[in-house]
Amino acid sequence: MSATRLENRGFHEKSPQARELLESIGAYFLTGYRYAAEAGTPAEAEARLEHVPTRFRGFAYEGAAMGFTIVDALSPRRRRLAGFLAGRGDHHVYMAYVGAGWAMARLPRFRRPEMSVYDPLLRWLVLDGYGFHQAYFHTERYVRRHFRDPAAQWRLGRHTPYAHRAVDQGIGRALWFVGGTDPERVATMIDAFPDARHRDLYSGAGLAATYAGGASETELVTLRERAGSHRPHLAQGSAFAAQARIRAGLLVPHTELATRVLCGMAPEEAAQVSEDARPADPSGHDSTGEVPAYEAWRARIADEFAALGRC
Repeated sequence: MSATRLENRGFHEKSPQARELLESIGAYFLTGYRYAAEAGTPAEAEARLEHVPTRFRGFAYEGAAMGFTIVDALSPRRRRLAGFLAGRGDHHVYMAYVGAGWAMARLPRFRRPEMSVYDPLLRWLVLDGYGFHQAYFHTERYVRRHFRDPAAQWRLGRHTPYAHRAVDQGIGRALWFVGGTDPERVATMIDAFPDARHRDLYSGAGLAATYAGGASETELVTLRERAGSHRPHLAQGSAFAAQARIRAGLLVPHTELATRVLCGMAPEEAAQVSEDARPADPSGHDSTGEVPAYEAWRARIADEFAALGRC
């Protein structure tokens, strides 16, 4: 648990309240991981996870998914993650895939599951989780020195180059934690990255600001203004977060505030924008064939927000 303390991570402390929030998120993530590691079956872990407070339950499910992925990797005949996702874990599928990415960051390569075992549309969230982990635990290298892993390690065919962008979306989420939920600091860190990476980093920051919370209305307005031309991508990340919370039945006031500021609408409306843009063929790609269906989905959401003029 000590690894989640801001002072140990070297993260910015905006206020005692922000520190308590971020440390609680880390603690509940690890609680979920522990529940999975101790459970005889996914259902046993699920019974305990359902008692986690609403605000933090999604993070506990994320941690549990990491735990089950680790168990599966160490005992190849087990299919704990699949069983988890066949139950209540399905309501938290977005967070669960991110949790699997944490496991990927901790496992040696020969123990990592092949990306082909995951849903063809959502598998990019695994790399998002990997990116979050790396920025959270290797902040100097991934945040301050802007390191990028070789994309070739992911073996994703013609879409392999997109792995960099998926990882950046996770790094953007982690910046919300590194910056202590302070939008000025988060935006300044993003702006220090090469320009081509800004849209994905702002998308990740928008998702974290909406799902994790920790910012006032004034601070969210600051984040929106600092995003500049990337406001539609910030809104896209916010809409993803709203959809994840609504799907899991975990809607909370800070999510409503964030979508109102970042998307210009209620969380239910933002989630519907995301759902309406969802591709019919999850294994496909855009019209150019260069990016996967997942990115085409994200781009359609961002374009819709830009067209609506709400962000």
